[in-house]
Amino acid sequence: MSTTDIKNENYIEEIKRIVKEIRYGSITLIVQDGKVIQIDKTEKIRLDK
Repeated sequence: MSTTDIKNENYIEEIKRIVKEIRYGSITLIVQDGKVIQIDKTEKIRLDK
């Protein structure tokens, strides 16, 4: 397994963790030259009426 494969696996695990922890929101991957350079998480808080 190459270093790139290990880094990609780390990104995938981080994305899985974020998806499990947020209830409402979005995840944006920022890619440059075919590589993930940043992961943005936006979480929404729903208020009861």
